[in-house]
Amino acid sequence: MSMDRLIEAIAEKQNPTVAGLDPKLSYIPENIRQEAFEKYGKNLDGAAAAILAYNKGLIDALYDIVPAIKPQCAYYEMYGWQGMKTLQETIAYAKEKGMFVITDGKRNDIGTTMEAYAAAHLGITDVDGEEIEAFGGDALTVNGYLGSDGVLPVVNVCKKQDKGMFVLVKTSNKSSGEIQNQELTGGETLYYTMGMMCEQWGEELPGKYGYSGVGAVVGATYPAQLKELRECLPKTFFLVPGYGAQGGGAKDVLPAFDKNGLGAVVNSSRGILCAWQKEGCDPAQYAQAARREAIRMRDEIVGLVGKISL
Repeated sequence: MSMDRLIEAIAEKQNPTVAGLDPKLSYIPENIRQEAFEKYGKNLDGAAAAILAYNKGLIDALYDIVPAIKPQCAYYEMYGWQGMKTLQETIAYAKEKGMFVITDGKRNDIGTTMEAYAAAHLGITDVDGEEIEAFGGDALTVNGYLGSDGVLPVVNVCKKQDKGMFVLVKTSNKSSGEIQNQELTGGETLYYTMGMMCEQWGEELPGKYGYSGVGAVVGATYPAQLKELRECLPKTFFLVPGYGAQGGGAKDVLPAFDKNGLGAVVNSSRGILCAWQKEGCDPAQYAQAARREAIRMRDEIVGLVGKISL
């Protein structure tokens, strides 16, 4: 099962983190940008080429210590079809290096439309009888607030293609409580109810380490809710955004983990992508700076979580 592969990679590397590849041109060293612009022009082709070169440098520096990447679709979609081609090539390159790929698309629709999203990002596209993998991610983030109609089509694809998903439950953004903290008729919060639905949906995708293929997105910026949900959702693996630039730290993410150091993977995007700018180092050393930040993050979290065992 897909989530089992992520868990095994986390245990092997003793690193429960994921690098968010959400690149902006301003994050990319000037020499990489200029080389791409000189070859393709200062246009969408040039931008996409610069991002791909930047991503490959990061993956080369991280793959042996970080188990997974999480590209956010929006940062590729903004560069048109060229950017989406870069997304596909980034995913393929990371998988060649043995990394688990969580595609952060937050897709949300129902029926055949959701089936199409799932086929695009996790499954197989039928082209007149030929079966082709379009993007090839290992897991996809999903907005479950349309209910089961928007989740079960993804569950079905995950079951057939050995993939996973992370459903938005308690997100890291400041205004998430405006909706997610609302209490329903029975007195439970909306985020709690969504979490319990993840447990239910996950029964279709059981895993050998106790966690299902239906994970939950729960932000580091709300450690109390993170603790609450970890206690209530014993079979749901967490994707934890909000570490670093959004304010979350190692102590905040600690409640996401179980006694074996499993249960969650913590994301850092800008902290890793922009490490070279924060350090003020030579731009040519951007990948090495990313590696240093990834090691620092790993050591900080594992220093509190302890040894990770299966």
